[in-house]
Amino acid sequence: MKKNNPLFKIAVTILFCLALSISAEAQLKKGASVEGITEYSLDNGLKVLLFPDNSAQTITVNITYMVGSRHEGYGEKGMAHLLEHMVFKGTPNHPNIPEELSSHGARPNGTTWYDRTNYFETFNATDENLDWALDLESDRMVNSFIAKKDLESEFSVVRNEFESGENSPTRVLMQKVISSAYLWHNYGQSTIGNKSDIERVPIENLQAFYKKYYRPDNAILMVTGKFDTEKTLALIEKKFGPIKNPEEKLKDVPTIEPEQDGEKRVTLNRVGDLQIVSALYHVPAGSHEDAAALTIAEQVLTDEPSGRLYKALVDGKKASGIWSFTPFTKEPSFLYINVDVPSDKSLAEAETTLLTTLDSLADAPITEAELNRAKANMLKQMDQVFRNSSYLGTYMSEFIGAGDWRLAFIFRDRIEDMTVNKVNEAVKKYMIPSNRTVGNFVPTKNPVRIGIPHTENLETLVANYKGKEALDAGEAFDVSYENIQNTLNSGTLESSGIEYGLIKKDNRGKTVNLTFNLRTGNVDQLMNKGLTARYTARMLNKGTTTMSRQDIEDKLSALKSSVFFNGSNGRVTASINSTEDNLMETLALMTDMLKNPTFDATELEKLKTQDLASLEESKTEPQSVVSRQVRLLNNRYKKGHPLYNRTLEEEIEAIKSINVADLKAYHNDFYGVNNSASLVAIGNMDEEAVKTYIDNTYADFKSDKSYTEISDKFQNSKPANEKIITPDKKNAFTLGVISFEGSQYDEDYAALQIAGEIFGGGFLNSRIAGRLRQKDGVSYGAGGNVGVDDNQEDKNSSMYIYAIYAPENAAKVQQGFKEEIAHYITEGITEEELKNAVNGWVQEQNVSRAKDNELARVINNNLYYDRDMMFQKNVENQVKKLTVEDVNKVIKKYFKNYENWTVVNGGDFDNLKIKTDAKKID
Repeated sequence: MKKNNPLFKIAVTILFCLALSISAEAQLKKGASVEGITEYSLDNGLKVLLFPDNSAQTITVNITYMVGSRHEGYGEKGMAHLLEHMVFKGTPNHPNIPEELSSHGARPNGTTWYDRTNYFETFNATDENLDWALDLESDRMVNSFIAKKDLESEFSVVRNEFESGENSPTRVLMQKVISSAYLWHNYGQSTIGNKSDIERVPIENLQAFYKKYYRPDNAILMVTGKFDTEKTLALIEKKFGPIKNPEEKLKDVPTIEPEQDGEKRVTLNRVGDLQIVSALYHVPAGSHEDAAALTIAEQVLTDEPSGRLYKALVDGKKASGIWSFTPFTKEPSFLYINVDVPSDKSLAEAETTLLTTLDSLADAPITEAELNRAKANMLKQMDQVFRNSSYLGTYMSEFIGAGDWRLAFIFRDRIEDMTVNKVNEAVKKYMIPSNRTVGNFVPTKNPVRIGIPHTENLETLVANYKGKEALDAGEAFDVSYENIQNTLNSGTLESSGIEYGLIKKDNRGKTVNLTFNLRTGNVDQLMNKGLTARYTARMLNKGTTTMSRQDIEDKLSALKSSVFFNGSNGRVTASINSTEDNLMETLALMTDMLKNPTFDATELEKLKTQDLASLEESKTEPQSVVSRQVRLLNNRYKKGHPLYNRTLEEEIEAIKSINVADLKAYHNDFYGVNNSASLVAIGNMDEEAVKTYIDNTYADFKSDKSYTEISDKFQNSKPANEKIITPDKKNAFTLGVISFEGSQYDEDYAALQIAGEIFGGGFLNSRIAGRLRQKDGVSYGAGGNVGVDDNQEDKNSSMYIYAIYAPENAAKVQQGFKEEIAHYITEGITEEELKNAVNGWVQEQNVSRAKDNELARVINNNLYYDRDMMFQKNVENQVKKLTVEDVNKVIKKYFKNYENWTVVNGGDFDNLKIKTDAKKID
């Protein structure tokens, strides 16, 4: 029988599977099980974590390799991250990975950090998709091309990513401070790497690095979501069981960083507007008990609005914002604090306040009340993570890289059990001037040093850990259009007139997502309101007549719930994430914020200062200035109109002019129920209780301003190709936009979805990304999209393209855009592109409907536009029936040559020589 005979292949497959089934029991060994996560291991050393979640309707496959920037040697800085990019270049069995990911509707990515690299895909929960994802990950574990030709194009992409970070003074300062803090350990080196190493790494070195670390005994595979455990274990055994490890054993000989013997300082001089002061302390590894204590101390210092540093700096009007982070690492880590200082504030004064507040902890220890608040806030966030199986799969990579996945639960338990004495002891031990990096060398006669304990006895720590009772797994919810529509409880509330759409289903952890929309006013009533609508909504959670901002935050932490508001032009949306037990209390809290805000002047000033600082920082950022200029070029409304696009100066002036009286007047005039309010909730809830509460509570919360949507009718975009100079920015940005007349109700809508997907969507395999990233290797980020209007009266639709690149490649980017658009119009698409795009688009819709927050948006739009899920089903049916001719027809109809687009380019073009084979942008 010939080897290419189908019968021969079937026979070989049957024999192979039979052999695997015989050996499966011998190879798979069950290990620890904690709160729904169960560990298994194969004879080749691969560890497997399974976390079934019937309510997810999606599956996430996440594989973590214990290799990151910490493992890089001399001349190899950035190699782990560069290899992450190369692994997407394909294998003999999977030659076009981006195309496969798109055709399966997957939401993928890969990330690299200090101790680990991970790859993940979230996709619609089908047996075929799971088989494909496991086959992909097992194949690229050992069979990735890692070819010289791919490196030659990809190193430019990674260099472009490196240079995009160089645009940010915040990021550059952070990298320099971290680097200065470490003498020898690789945690002092940025994961993105060194530019010269990225550019000059020999392919042989990269291949050797890949073969050394990409192996079963150095990886942990985690599968979360809706799957059959036994089938999945059999698949994993089939895909990964035969893989052998290299003969060379891995040895981890870590560099031990010596104790710091004096405060260090770093000064960065670059073009920019926003001032920054930061501080770093060396702290223990994530597995050390003091790591939990210091994380609580970090929360007490930097939380908004209760943090000591936040109060001293932001409330004290010395800074506009503060943030911090502590990597959860395998070896001794660091705590980094960043303070943004507007140019009209004193940097020296902000630094003095920062350091004084930090040093005062020795004499003003953390209190029991601060400890409890920090614990409640952190435990709420952790609880929300553990309830989300899709995110949990990738979240665990941090703890896997730090030594063991069970550290996630141990860390949570340590936070929960932490005492104020332990926190203060850790603060006194580590947060001392000689263990800090902020400035220059200061001699001292009696130096105080602290040696950071190294990771020891990790196996003993996790060996017998059992964890807490696992959350319930939830139900397997059918996300078909028909089932969603049949399950949807919709109608209009009798007293308040609010439209509602509720889906009761059993989620993991008994969670529920709720969205409440109020719409009032018309274009004439909203004229000259400026930014008032946005600021009114943003101030709702800053205090009510009965609760302070801190009271609200503490209450939400206690309820393990979140409430968010946003508003614009007569609209306000409240979004709740809660649990069945806490939903009604959270609704009451939402109501208090909606009905009884205080609009505290101090809180408003903090918001304004924060926004003005953000605008100041964006003045020379290519993406910000380019995006604004595109909007300005296509502005068609007079100043004062709700849809008017402001210049930067006008926006600054508008922010400065906002006051409490404006917000109170807007709230009084526009907040309330009128002719267009809606409620959407999905998850564990008592539907009747929710309806009754909303109906009774909002029956008397009325506005006399009926809602009429502000018309924004189609108008041709302005042809342009402008250049904006952004000095001292290592990365450039180009954005192109073109409008067209069309709506989601048109017969061309389905074909436009696929045309847009092939043109600029997908995962690195669109026409735009394929040209600029995969072929030319000049852009880290490139793509586009087609957006079609919901409103069948306005029909104001558009498409866009973008690219991030080094300024010297500007001409190549222009040429790539021009040629690819022209080829798209004249040549159209292929049958293979159509097949992959349709399959990917359909599966992506399944994934979207499986996510409660995304499904809620669909239901809310359907209520607003008076349609149901059959509208979306009809679009999908049309997509499935598309032919190449159908898509090529809409491409010729709607896509226009590059000269007709509004294009704006931002970068430091004048300071870089444009290559001779390219034309300069005029």
